[in-house]
Amino acid sequence: MRFFNTLTREIEEFVPLDPKGKQVSLYTCGPTVYNFAHIGNFRAYVFEDILHRHLEFRGFRVRRVMNLTDVEDKTIRGCRQAGVSLSDFTKPFKEAFFQDLERLRMKKADVYPAATDPEQIARMIEMISILIKKGHAYLAEDQSVYFRLSTFPAYGKLAHFRLDELRPSGRVKSDEYEKENVGDFALWKAWDEEDGLIFWDSPWGKGRPGWHIECSAMSLGLLGPQIDIHCGGEDNIFPHHEAEIAQSECVTGLPFVKLWMHCRHLLVDGRKMSKSEGNFFTLRDLMDKGWTGREIRYALSKIRYREQLNFTIDGLVAARNALERLDEWSRRIHAAAIGAADPKSHSQLDTAAFGAALDEDLNTSAALGVLFDVIRDSNRLLDQNQLSPENSASLCGWLKEVNSVLCLGPDHEDVPQKVSELLTQRERARAQKQWAQSDALRDQILALGWMVKDTKEGQQLNKINRESK
Repeated sequence: MRFFNTLTREIEEFVPLDPKGKQVSLYTCGPTVYNFAHIGNFRAYVFEDILHRHLEFRGFRVRRVMNLTDVEDKTIRGCRQAGVSLSDFTKPFKEAFFQDLERLRMKKADVYPAATDPEQIARMIEMISILIKKGHAYLAEDQSVYFRLSTFPAYGKLAHFRLDELRPSGRVKSDEYEKENVGDFALWKAWDEEDGLIFWDSPWGKGRPGWHIECSAMSLGLLGPQIDIHCGGEDNIFPHHEAEIAQSECVTGLPFVKLWMHCRHLLVDGRKMSKSEGNFFTLRDLMDKGWTGREIRYALSKIRYREQLNFTIDGLVAARNALERLDEWSRRIHAAAIGAADPKSHSQLDTAAFGAALDEDLNTSAALGVLFDVIRDSNRLLDQNQLSPENSASLCGWLKEVNSVLCLGPDHEDVPQKVSELLTQRERARAQKQWAQSDALRDQILALGWMVKDTKEGQQLNKINRESK
C-alpha cells in the first residue's frame, strides 16, 4: 500500500510502526459539537472510514481514536446564548453525530474521547506541566499558558513554511491573550467572565484547555507516543496539526506521526459551502429531501479523498442510479449462484484490481470503476447464459469483500431463495417472449412480498415494505 504523506509531500510505501507489522494506530479529528456536522465534515469521515476498512481488508488490526471537541470558543458561546450548561448544549449534537455515522454506515472507532472527560483534562494538565518544565511553555501575566514556538524550530514542517513567515490567522487570534511572540498559541486559557461556570482547576488557576492540546493529550494517552496515521481535513493542517506536532514531539522527544493524510475541501455546486450562499447542507437536510445515507455515502466517496469533490444534486441522482444498478446486479448473481458447488474465480473478471486501486493512495474512483466494469462484464455473460453458478457464487463472495470496504451494498434484507428462483424463471420467460408466464411469475413474487420492476438493466427487485428512496 502507498499513500500520500502531507509531511513529505510524497507517496510512500506504508509500513506500520509495529515491529510485527500487524497493528496500526489511527487518529482522526472528529467534530466540534456546537452544531450538526455538515457534508464537508462527512466527506473527511467517509474517507477515514474507507481507510480504516481497507487497512483491515489487508489484514491489519486497527486501533482507531476519534475525538469530540466539546469545549472551545464556539461551544461556550453556544451554551451561553442558549442559557444551558455546556454538557446540556453539546449532548444533542453528540447524539446526532453518532446517528449520522450510523446512517452513513460508518465503522465505529475504538474510542470517542471528549475533551471534557475528566481523564482527558488530567492528561492535558499533565502534558502542559511537562512542557513548562522543559521550557517549551510559559505562564503569562494573565495566568494563561502558551507554547513557546521559539523552542521548536521545526514548526511549519507539515504546512511547509518557515517559522519567520508565520502570521496570525483567525483561529490563532481567538487564542491570544498576552504572549511573548505572535505565533505562540494557548495551551491553557485563564478563566474570564464570559466562560461563566466553564472552567477546571489547574496549577495555574481555573481555566480551560486550548484547542490544540486536546488532541495531543488524547492521542498520547490512548495510542501512545507515536501514531501510524493521523487524518483530518486539509483545514486542520495549520494551525491545528502543526501545533499538535510541536506539543507532542516536545513532550516525548519522538516523531509524533508517521503518515499524515488530509482530505480536500468539498465544493457545493462549484462554490465553497456557505449558509449565506444557500448551499450549506447537513446530512439531515439531505435526508429530509429524500436522499438516503447510502446514496450520500456513494456521492462523497466517488472521488479520491485528495481531489476536489464538487457535490451536486445531479451527483446524488447519479449515485442513486449507480446503486440501483449495483442492486440489480447483486440480485442477478445471487439468483444465478443457486445450486453452485464450490465457488471458482473467473479469469475474465479482474476482481483483484479493486484492492490494487485502493492500495494506490486509496483511489476510490478507480475502485468503483473496477466494480462497475465487473458488473458490466458479468451482466453480459449472464445475458449470454455463460456465467456458471460456481462463478456467480464467486462473484457473490467478491461483492461481499468489496462491500466490507466501500459499504455500498444493497440495504434490503437478503432475497429468499424462492423469490430468487422465481426471478430466474421470469428472466428466462421474458427472454423467450412468454409474456403471460412472465406476468404470472411477477404476481407470485408479489404475493411473497416483493415487487419487480423491469428496467433497461434488467429486473429490479424491491421489498414492498422497505424504506422508500
